Amino acid sequence: MTKPTLVVMAAGMGSRYGGLKQIVPVNEQGEILIDFSLYDAMMAGFEKVVFIIKKEIEDDVRAIIDPGAGKRLEVQYVYQSLTDLPAGYALPEGRIKPWGTGQAVLSAAEAVDGPFAVVNSDDYYGSHAFQVMYNWLLSTEEQGRGQGQGKDQYSLVGYLLKNTLTENGHVTRGVCQVDEQGILTGVDERFKIMRRDGVVAYEGADETWISVPEDATVSMNFWGFTRQFFAELRDGFPTFLDETLAENPLKGEYLLPVRVDQLIKSGKAAVKVMESGDRWYGITYPEDLKPAAAALQAMKDSGAYPEKLWR
Repeated sequence: MTKPTLVVMAAGMGSRYGGLKQIVPVNEQGEILIDFSLYDAMMAGFEKVVFIIKKEIEDDVRAIIDPGAGKRLEVQYVYQSLTDLPAGYALPEGRIKPWGTGQAVLSAAEAVDGPFAVVNSDDYYGSHAFQVMYNWLLSTEEQGRGQGQGKDQYSLVGYLLKNTLTENGHVTRGVCQVDEQGILTGVDERFKIMRRDGVVAYEGADETWISVPEDATVSMNFWGFTRQFFAELRDGFPTFLDETLAENPLKGEYLLPVRVDQLIKSGKAAVKVMESGDRWYGITYPEDLKPAAAALQAMKDSGAYPEKLWR
């Protein structure tokens, strides 16, 4: 049986943050936000981590990860490239934006040989999320590589929207529809979600603001997949490119929630949603760094984490 792998998406530059937020230290020990997720993953049972990065930031990332988490986990690096496109497609002139989370995960295909979880490098998910995800991936692998009732079986850790907002601006979230059995029935990617005059809302296509319930379940890109998902990502990429190159060649993104939603709607996949009550912390804006650092230190003070993660 192949043990689950953790895949970390760390190739985005963080345009709203204004730099390499993935490697900004959050404490005097020089630990970065992903260190806490890697520690939680290790404690849950993960042994291998695949980092998706840009080639040009490899030295900076390795300088932090290898001497720390790299001493306790098997770490591999793969590269997301703008020119890594299917045969017959070329990079549009002027395109500098990465192709999105779907293409990012595709770049890890050769490094993953079994079930895997996907997380962002700039989000704090909480230890419980990693434990339930690891257990789900392990049980799904034991039951037959994720096949069940003619559908691929995937999973998602869902969070309450109110627990994933920042006071310093807007965020993008996948707002989930979940049935009574805890199965995902759809994901709507919503942009510019924020609290306005005491109400959580997002900006619609016509620049009007549409309210969203604070207790709505949202995706923070903490997914669990079988290896079959790589084939589904590969199959969907050309269709995405055909549409994007015609309509939005410089900024269109191939997004994980959108591809998963397509597979759900076509009846090819079922996604189990595992709810988390944990508070999210992330570094979307520079002003997010201080409260995130304070919250993580408070967790250390309470004994949730050792004072130095990688001794």
